[in-house]
Amino acid sequence: MALVILALRPVVIAQMAPPERLALMAGVLSRFFAMVWVSIALILASGFWMLFMTDMKLAPKGWHAMSGLGVLMCLIFAHIWFAPFRRLKAAVHASDWPTAGKALGQIHPMVLTNFALGWLAVAAVTIWR
Repeated sequence: MALVILALRPVVIAQMAPPERLALMAGVLSRFFAMVWVSIALILASGFWMLFMTDMKLAPKGWHAMSGLGVLMCLIFAHIWFAPFRRLKAAVHASDWPTAGKALGQIHPMVLTNFALGWLAVAAVTIWR
């Protein structure tokens, strides 16, 4: 997420016209989001395995906070995937640049939210041992 938020997006906005920018971002996000789905499966499986192997009542509070934040992040990502990202891909395919721009604009704040929640989860597990 950091690469897209802090490096790719600002450069693309500064240097590319909307049609090229939107097509590039749709392509990059398609590949990135495919990796996110795999990561979600691995992270949820390993995280819940750790919790169940430890007796959930004895697990540190940070583990529970991280699990809750992780599930929230997954739900936010699922919303991104099934709503604005789907609209982005369809609009780019149809060369409907205003609609594509609007969809990409809806994705950005949710990605920022997930980025912040990820760091909050790291902090929770580090602080609440």
